[in-house]
Amino acid sequence: MRKLDLRTGRTVWSSYRSQRISEEPLTRDFRTDVLVIGMGISGAMTADLLTEAGHGVIMIDRRGPSLGSTRATTALVQFEIDVPLAKLRRTIGTDRATRAWQRARLAVANLRGRIEELQIPCRMKDRPTLYLAGNVLSGSSLRQEAEIRAAAGLSARYLTASELKAGFDLQREGAILSDGNLALDPVKLTSGLLSHARARGAQLFAPEEAVEIRYRREFVEVMTRSGHRIEARYVVLATGYELLDVARNDRHEIISTWAIATRRHPKSKLWPGEGLIWEASDPYLYLRTRHDGRIICGGEDEEFKDEATRDALIPEKTERIVEKLGKLLPAIDPTPEFAWAGSFGTTRTGLPLIGPVPRKPRIFALMGYGGNGITFSRIGAELIRSALAGHEDIDADLFRL
Repeated sequence: MRKLDLRTGRTVWSSYRSQRISEEPLTRDFRTDVLVIGMGISGAMTADLLTEAGHGVIMIDRRGPSLGSTRATTALVQFEIDVPLAKLRRTIGTDRATRAWQRARLAVANLRGRIEELQIPCRMKDRPTLYLAGNVLSGSSLRQEAEIRAAAGLSARYLTASELKAGFDLQREGAILSDGNLALDPVKLTSGLLSHARARGAQLFAPEEAVEIRYRREFVEVMTRSGHRIEARYVVLATGYELLDVARNDRHEIISTWAIATRRHPKSKLWPGEGLIWEASDPYLYLRTRHDGRIICGGEDEEFKDEATRDALIPEKTERIVEKLGKLLPAIDPTPEFAWAGSFGTTRTGLPLIGPVPRKPRIFALMGYGGNGITFSRIGAELIRSALAGHEDIDADLFRL
């Protein structure tokens, strides 16, 4: 397993006490229907849907619930994929690209419905999204992107510079306005989903680590750091960007990212509608508000080298993010109260890799989530639920390893 220090610094989600999820040490061998390795947001969504479907679930995590990448996310829950629809159509074909974007939009709607159904208090708010002109798309290219999205049945309206200024007090050449996206608290969401999974019988063991996976025809045998054995009909690898050897894939790469959260601002200082904002740029800036008036802002992504290199760049990257944020929103105070670094996985297409590991159909991997981690986590949970029910999801081919 490739172990990573997934985040460094003080994240904004660590500024309060979250709901305590009861986990316990593994003290004996177990046999179960499904073993989920990872108790972050991907593992929590998977455990929620699988326990609801009647599966027996055991979860293990080498840290504990929400103690990995989940606390580093900025939690902009969007259907927009990192790769523009026009570009993705050229890369994987019009039908497949359109289906990927449409499925992402459905996933956000499904997640909203699930949170409301379970009444999880994760401070979920519906938010529009502004995709600002940048060095990747601007002018006629950005307008064309809006038209392609709208033709595909996706929410998209092109705003001219004057419309953007009048409606949102932002200075850019133009933007695409979309609706149907969310802002939420990822730690509270993960805790809520795990709590419901536990109530349906899921067992959580941490800290515990899978050190060896032995594939058998009828089951999978997982040896743990504590010396115990878990035998499962299926194993789900929801380990974020710490890839187990069995799930190695040359289409997946690790990226470093940096983020800040500002001091609290009065509502009058924030932009109208408090929409999620990101840029058609490389590297791009992305930002949102939190319930307490803080602005969460991140970006400056680059290829991951090692933790020491990533962490040493926190002061420099923080300064750049603060400068960009202050230039975009001159009326606010961009001084950071929190600053952190993290790592995430991505792919060339911007689409995640989800599904059974080649030649090991009882082992499922969820990886390469890019900037749409929470949205793709929901898709992953849905695809695995369908597969274990004995039928393939209609969009499984888009994400297959």
